[in-house]
Amino acid sequence: MAETPLEKGQAILQKLFAGATPRTALPPDFARMTVEHVFGNLWSRPGLTLEEREIVTSSVLIALGREHEQKLHFRAARNLGISRAKLEEIVMHVAHYAGWPAAVTAYGVLDEVWKAMDAEAAGKKP
Repeated sequence: MAETPLEKGQAILQKLFAGATPRTALPPDFARMTVEHVFGNLWSRPGLTLEEREIVTSSVLIALGREHEQKLHFRAARNLGISRAKLEEIVMHVAHYAGWPAAVTAYGVLDEVWKAMDAEAAGKKP
């Protein structure tokens, strides 16, 4: 039996955000739609790997200055094995198209996420 979009979305979320504590004030119906549509339909499409989708998503979030979502997606990138050095290079590249302030902010967010995940891995509270 084929997986539903909700099941596909939940599986992708587990890969991306394993270890993250969900902190959302989204109404339940909107949260379900997000899992089904964004992750179950869009992120599960053929044509791009999860890693490629994460790089594209992180790049857009850097350009838009979406700090909250950067925190989530930098964590997802690390969970997928994307290195900090690669993310730093992505931030530098985006800076030339989206502006220096966007990059400065993203570098700060990246450092915060990396330190928190390092502390989590060491069994410490960030």
